[in-house]
Amino acid sequence: MKIVIIEDEPLTAKDLAACIRTAEPAADVVATLASVGEAKAWFDRNAAPDLIFSDIQLGDGQSFAVFERLMRVVPVIFCTAYDAYALEAFRAAGIDYILKPFNEESVGAALLKYRALKGVAPGASVVAPAVSAAAAILVYYKDKILPVKMAEIALFYLQHEMVRLVMFDSKEYIVNKSLEELEGLAGVSFYRVNRQYLVNREAIKDASPYFGRKLLVNLSLPTEEKITVGRLKVNHFLEWLAGN
Repeated sequence: MKIVIIEDEPLTAKDLAACIRTAEPAADVVATLASVGEAKAWFDRNAAPDLIFSDIQLGDGQSFAVFERLMRVVPVIFCTAYDAYALEAFRAAGIDYILKPFNEESVGAALLKYRALKGVAPGASVVAPAVSAAAAILVYYKDKILPVKMAEIALFYLQHEMVRLVMFDSKEYIVNKSLEELEGLAGVSFYRVNRQYLVNREAIKDASPYFGRKLLVNLSLPTEEKITVGRLKVNHFLEWLAGN
């Protein structure tokens, strides 16, 4: 697991790295960045890590400016002395919010939450995880942040540049992530049938031939539009649907 730390206090950054390595011995802290400017420059030149630990108030501004550029691709654990930014932090790809002073226990708990969201056991590689009943995603409803289990989600869909999820009980929530991010988080139980829809295998009732050698996918709950799989993806989709 590749981790980046954004923290402007050298001793705090060193202590945080030590806590991370204690909780996750396989973790590789690939960079420690001390400012918004340094972080922006680093992410412009380097591949995105698996996870970021970040303070919020840095010497040259707030770290939220960094995550706007990352388009919420990388999950962030915020580690700060202030509790006033919690809602904004979760809107900026935050998956946890640790108040300073942190310790090995609080850092370890945050890493466990990250692995639960990824559906991966401690010590395992974070690669194409299968969704588990415990895996969850954070959604926003009024002024609240709610965890929704992946296993309870029937599909994600893109509408008017906004991503929504639909649960098996037909409840809908707005998701502050792109379909590309969700495709990586959801694991092999979900399939990106087209640009607009990411569906759970358990939500699929059947599929049938459609115009232009496409497939029409019928779900166990109604959708506003027909869901189709393009002809170039048909074979791969059918293999996935069969569990191969």
